[in-house]
Amino acid sequence: MTEQKAKSLTYAGAGVDIEAGNRAVGLMKQAVRSTLRPEVLTEIGGFGGLFALNTDKYKEPVLVSGTDGVGTKLRVAQLTGVHHTIGIDAVAMCVNDILVQGAEPLFFLDYLAVGKLQPERVAEIVEGVAEGCRQAGCALIGGETAEMPGFYGEEEYDIAGFAVGVVDRSRLINGKDIAPGDVVIGLGSSGLHSNGYSLARKALLEVSGYSVTDFLPELGRTVGDELLMPTRIYVKSVQSLLEKYSIKGMAHITGGGLTENLPRILPPEVQVVLDPSTWPVLPVFKLIQKIGRVAPEEMLRTFNMGIGMVLIVPAAEAAAIMQDLASCQEQAYRIGRVESGAPQVRYESVKV
Repeated sequence: MTEQKAKSLTYAGAGVDIEAGNRAVGLMKQAVRSTLRPEVLTEIGGFGGLFALNTDKYKEPVLVSGTDGVGTKLRVAQLTGVHHTIGIDAVAMCVNDILVQGAEPLFFLDYLAVGKLQPERVAEIVEGVAEGCRQAGCALIGGETAEMPGFYGEEEYDIAGFAVGVVDRSRLINGKDIAPGDVVIGLGSSGLHSNGYSLARKALLEVSGYSVTDFLPELGRTVGDELLMPTRIYVKSVQSLLEKYSIKGMAHITGGGLTENLPRILPPEVQVVLDPSTWPVLPVFKLIQKIGRVAPEEMLRTFNMGIGMVLIVPAAEAAAIMQDLASCQEQAYRIGRVESGAPQVRYESVKV
């Protein structure tokens, strides 16, 4: 006890390295600066981020906010040692959510908690966040990196994101005008995005016995590469439509799949009827279903099944919208229609 009293405790000795934190901030500065917009009034490192709203562009601005994480996809990043894309997912999950209300993403903040702060790894993760922000056209205006020894293992970390966007009140998209006869357009996903990973990992890494380094011909890549495919960010493609067309409703297809997400935007007394044969189901979903013997209904309410974003539009504008999406290199499919009925998704066939 006497010997213990004689020792001088330090924060670093307790597992938190302030110098490593400072070095991490230095390594990430260039990536953060690459996302800045003219409205940003602060530099990295301050106590708060300042953003001057463009009141010439927005006459009756409504701020739209969203927050999310990337779930157990993080475990795949830790298994593979690949950390430069997971930040894209963190941004995508937030900006796609606020996009569905017609909002332009303005700025983003991240929260990164680590067991042991490794500056190069932190910089790699934040570069992914910056890339997501560049894709979305929003500024990475701030963030927090917390070293939490004893709470996370040395190789473990978690990340969450927070996005703020803006839309004029008169241009809010809330689904209230969706009516029978409207057309449902689906935008293709890049794969699993950031949902259903507990089931996907169970099938692909436990039941099958595959490792993240196994190359699978049916996927055309390794299991790890497939599971780390970044979530698509639809902001720029969809925003290009908002000034030209009457988009009545949008849904970001995340956890719960098409089955659970579309009813969230439907007004009373209308339902969506989808035909799963109208879009290609990506190989990764077929593989998970086969290995796990997952029922088609369970697949449709767990995964995006190849559709990451849904637009509900007037039938008269559907063809032009599809053409514009094709010009933006978006894979777009006419996947269903709106009919009268209780708010729900009904499938013409559930054979996946």
